[in-house]
This record gives sequence, C-alpha cells and structure tokens, in this order.
Amino acid sequence: MGLNTTKIRQDFPLLHNQKKPSVYLDSACMSLKPMPVIEKMNEYYKEYPACAGRSHHRLGKRASEEYDCARVMVKKFINARAEQEIIFTRNATEGFNLVAHSLDYDVVITSDKEHNSNLVPWIVEKQEKGIVHEVISTEQGFDLAQFTALLQKHKNKKILVSIVHTSNMDGTTNPVKEIIKLAHEYDATVMIDGAQSVPHKPIDVKKLDADLLAFSGHKMLGPTGTGVLYGKSEILEKLKTYNVGGDTVDDTFYDKAVFTKIPARFEAGLQDYAGFIGLGAAIEYLSKYIDDIEDHDRELNRIMTDGLKNDIDILGPPDATSRSSILSFNPKNRMDYHEVAMLLDSYANIAIRSGRHCVHSWFNARRIGGSARASVYLYNTVEEAKLFVEKTKEVLKMK
Repeated sequence: MGLNTTKIRQDFPLLHNQKKPSVYLDSACMSLKPMPVIEKMNEYYKEYPACAGRSHHRLGKRASEEYDCARVMVKKFINARAEQEIIFTRNATEGFNLVAHSLDYDVVITSDKEHNSNLVPWIVEKQEKGIVHEVISTEQGFDLAQFTALLQKHKNKKILVSIVHTSNMDGTTNPVKEIIKLAHEYDATVMIDGAQSVPHKPIDVKKLDADLLAFSGHKMLGPTGTGVLYGKSEILEKLKTYNVGGDTVDDTFYDKAVFTKIPARFEAGLQDYAGFIGLGAAIEYLSKYIDDIEDHDRELNRIMTDGLKNDIDILGPPDATSRSSILSFNPKNRMDYHEVAMLLDSYANIAIRSGRHCVHSWFNARRIGGSARASVYLYNTVEEAKLFVEKTKEVLKMK
C-alpha cells in the first residue's frame, strides 16, 4: 500500500516552513516529532502535572494511568510478554550501562561496528573487572563461523552477546535471529541494539527470542531523554540494582532496604512522565505506519544511491536495499565530509550528519576520518531524495 507522505508531513511542524522548506535527512541521529506527541506532552503539563505512582489524588492517579499506558503500548509494539519486561530508561545508552553493571557475565561478544554505547561499557568493564571482550568481523557480513568459534572457545564461561541489529554507520543489518539461536545453543545471553531497527520495521521479541533489547525514543518520533530496555522477566530478576533511591524500594530501615519488583526496581527517582507519556503517543502514531516504513526507506535510499554512485564512495554495500535508511559516503573528489554537510545546510537547507557517527572504533581501524551520512524516514519524499542528489552534485562541484 505504501506511505501517504503528503498526509504524514502535515503532522510535523518543521516541514511547514514554506519560506525555505527544510529537507531533514538526519533521522538516524534524531527523528522529528509529530504534533500528536507534542500535544500529548503538553496535555500532561497542562492537565495533570503530578507525580505518577506516589500521589493518590486525582492528578496523581491520572499521571499514573497515562504513564502505565505508555508502558503497555511499548509492550505491545515489540510484542513482549508482560509490561514488567519494559524498563524505562533515558536512552539506549542507559540500557547498555544497566546491563553492563548489573548482569553476571565473564565474556562479552560484540561486532566491529558497534555504536560507542555498545562498546565503551564493555571497555570499562574489561578495565575494572577483567571481563573478556571479543569482537566479530563484519567486513563481509556478520561472520557466523568466527562467532561459532568464539562461543565454542568460551563455552564453559558466562557469555553475553551484545550486537547491533541495524548499524547507524552504514545501515547494514545483522542476522540477529540466527545469532540469537546460535548463542542460545551455548547458553549465552543475547542483548540487541535496536536503536536503528525498532523505529523502521516491526520487531517481535518473542519471534526473535531476544533476551534483552535496548532502543531510544528520540529516534522513533518520541521525546529526547526517553528509552527502553526490554528483558525477559527471568533475566531482569537476576540483574543487580544499578541506580537506586526513590521508587526502587518497598521499605527502608537505617541498615537495610527492601527492593521492589521489576521494572520499578530499575527506575529510580522521579521520572520524565511527560516524556514517556509522549513516547506512548509516538508509538501509537508509529504503529499505523510501521509495516510500510522499511520499503519506503529503501526506495528513497535507492534514488539517492543511484543518483550519486558515480560521485561518491559508499560505506557498506553498494546495493541500497542492504543499507536500510542510511547512505554514508565520502566524495570521490576528496571534498571533506564536514564541508559537504555544511554546504548542503547553508546552500540548500538540507540537513545531513557528518563525522564518525559514534562508531569511532570502526573508522580508526580503517584509518578513515569519517563520512557524510544522509538518513531518511517516513516523512521524507521521493522529491526530497531527488533534490538531495541534485544539490549534492552541485555542492561537490564547489571544490
């Protein structure tokens, strides 16, 4: 059926500036927010700006209901078994740190293309606790043979596999279902970085049999400072408390604390109620379109890739269908990637990303300084993809 981008764009205030329309191609970093999300957050501040889960007056009860509703919506969106398996975090990064500090493991296996959020916590744990960190090559796609060999090598240890689903650097997607199945044969626990996959295609944690999944609200039409850590109940129950204080306990004495049940045990202090209520609205909005977004992304990426393939070196596979919503590139004429981004912004009001995209390790290992990156989403159009091609060609001639 496809997406009605004309209708969708009406919901995004930034796209209504007719004096100089913005072409926003940086959704892999931060998605735009539709009016239903903005209005839902404003509703909280205007109508029931109170504590959820603590206050028993009318305003507090309404805040609690809306906050709990958001958790139910997340649960349904990824098909978790129960709301208790949904922990609210500030972002995917906090989810990784929670697991890194709280789970009992000896070995962690990651890929060579992980975001710093799924790399730095393991570096710190290796330095402080002496865990073993193994890195899988993705040069020719995720190396399942190397992965199997590492699982076999550490089969008598407690293994955590923490793998990106879709790379924010080049848009390639790892075969996480096969990775999970293979890891479970060695009793390994698997955590998935869903920051770039959950916003763009249906994710079913039951079908994947994922043990843990982290993602961020700000990449899926939701507010900044919101994220989710999903975990199977039996795994979350085993996690040590990481950030403690108000709302994480049922009772305290001067010499001990009685910790509460999951997920509240991991949600210390007063939460961003407006933000998570807004995340619920984002998920409600996104649910209407999620089945069609991936095909839409690929079509726009194909247009951009075909239009520029003779002018740029593409990071990742040349085939756009293998790179989801992301086109990461460097100009063949060696124009600096930052210069490309700044000229597109000033010259054509086109917003893209430039740099190392929080995947410094991958760039450093290959002695590549960085890249320009265009990323599309459900509100981008065929016309915008063609305009990006046209203006990028013009910018490259400015060298």
